[in-house]
Amino acid sequence: MNESKLREQICIFASSMYNRGLTHGSTGNISVRLNSDDILVTPTGSSFGRLDPNQIVKVTKDGEFIGSSSPTKELPLHQAFYETRGMKSGAVVHLHSTHSVALSMLPGINEDNVLPSYTPYSIMLLGKVKLLPFFVPGDPAMGDAIKGLAGKRSAVLLANHGPVVSSKDLESSVNAIEELEATAKLALILKGADAKALDEIQINSVVNRFNVEWD
Repeated sequence: MNESKLREQICIFASSMYNRGLTHGSTGNISVRLNSDDILVTPTGSSFGRLDPNQIVKVTKDGEFIGSSSPTKELPLHQAFYETRGMKSGAVVHLHSTHSVALSMLPGINEDNVLPSYTPYSIMLLGKVKLLPFFVPGDPAMGDAIKGLAGKRSAVLLANHGPVVSSKDLESSVNAIEELEATAKLALILKGADAKALDEIQINSVVNRFNVEWD
């Protein structure tokens, strides 16, 4: 897909997520890797509901910004996924989706895998989702935390902040982060209930059938 089409695609998916309440105001950011290893990224302070393709900033592999706006202040977060996951990462999506943020603040959750294994789809699309500590928005240490995972996770949840997902392209990244939010909502609905999650045998059958990264 050429750069012009990718810019349009970013705006279409951003608007869809905004209109369905998956993010709000000027929160969230998206990036897509180009064949040149440059990336397209949403500008800082922009709303997913009102993005224009011409607003999207190009960041070259040498770190030069091309465009009339500045890129999101969380650019290091995106760059860290591309650096550590190589060709597995074609896009990165970060949201401030309500249920995921709420889940990140609850006591007693499994920091190595914050999502309960209630359905096969969260396993298939996300693998294990790591809870990372709170960082001030824009802190480059967020990128360092991603690098510290050594490319082993495609999805993380920033405490008191929101989820970040990277997959092979923008559409699959959007699908995955929507699955993360839906599973977080399910976890909150079922909190305190004696809900039956998938057992280890069932989880392993999904992992093996769909070649899921699960370590």
